[in-house]
Amino acid sequence: MKKNFIILAIDTSCDETSVAVTRDDRVLSNVIASQVEFHKEYGGVYPMLAKRKHQEFIDPAIREALRRGRVAWKDVDAMAVTVGAGLAPALEVGVAKIKELAKKYQKPVISVSHMEAHLLSSFAKNSKGNGPFLKIKPQFPILGLLVSGGHTQLVLMKDFGEYQLLGETLDDAAGEAFDKVAKMLGLGYPGGPIISELAKTGEPKYELPVAMVNSGDLNFSFSGLKTACLYKLQKLGIVADKPAFAKPACRSGRASAGKQFYCDFAASFEKVLIESLMVKLKKAIESYRPRQIVLGGGVINNLPLRQASRKVARKYDLRVFIPHNNKLLTDNAAMVGVCAYYQAKRNDFVKDIEKLDRQPNLNF
Repeated sequence: MKKNFIILAIDTSCDETSVAVTRDDRVLSNVIASQVEFHKEYGGVYPMLAKRKHQEFIDPAIREALRRGRVAWKDVDAMAVTVGAGLAPALEVGVAKIKELAKKYQKPVISVSHMEAHLLSSFAKNSKGNGPFLKIKPQFPILGLLVSGGHTQLVLMKDFGEYQLLGETLDDAAGEAFDKVAKMLGLGYPGGPIISELAKTGEPKYELPVAMVNSGDLNFSFSGLKTACLYKLQKLGIVADKPAFAKPACRSGRASAGKQFYCDFAASFEKVLIESLMVKLKKAIESYRPRQIVLGGGVINNLPLRQASRKVARKYDLRVFIPHNNKLLTDNAAMVGVCAYYQAKRNDFVKDIEKLDRQPNLNF
């Protein structure tokens, strides 16, 4: 494969319409059109609305990604698209568009797993060639902790393209648990950033269970924690019948609960959720002896989670890598382009474009 291999990548896995241009493992542009404001009234992502918005946003996003990357269609060597995991109606838009473009411009296509892209997001370099692995090369095996709204996974990376899924959530993902507890508190959507902000000035004074702490495996479960939060709130007489705050801060709140209550409860929930992740991370390190650790997924934006991960890693003399840019943690096409670059190096291209289809439950 030639050097300076340029890929145009598309991700429409959920509620972010994203298009990126990459050159090898460098990100030249990464356009993300968010749909959060359109889904707020539903308290979560409404799939058919997501599909319509993807259809509306995707062509302008493609044009903008090419413009920012200073790349013309004649310069593009291949195209990549997320085929799964994700919402089926949303994935459909990206797959249909890549098929259309492949026929129009006669470009080869790379089919990308959304979770593999999250795993490789730390390997992305910026346009100047700077990135987490710039000075320290990958040393396999690498342990990946992926924490997002739809997935919570521990993955052992033996090499590029060679992965072992060690554990995953049996029910709600960590990000989903954040959103559901925020909804119980009447804090709005998306709940993760709101709870994280409230927790900064809260005390973890409410006792909640650490999920799956004695399970003996590397799987996760957050439904029990979610139920415990519901029962605790009911016992305290807190009912989320209307928004608790006009803004995600503790400057004002319901007189019935007191403004500090929400901060303390948020801190309590955040503490045990992170602890449950760290219990499994420690067990995975002891069982599989990785040489490096990578973090990926939108929930990794949570600062206490990153700090806890680094603290655990230090005990085993390991280094933790996260993407150089927070935009690479949420759903985005840049990580898809970087993942596709490593696939292209091993000649992993779509052989029959007509058979390319969405795979909502795809893993690795």
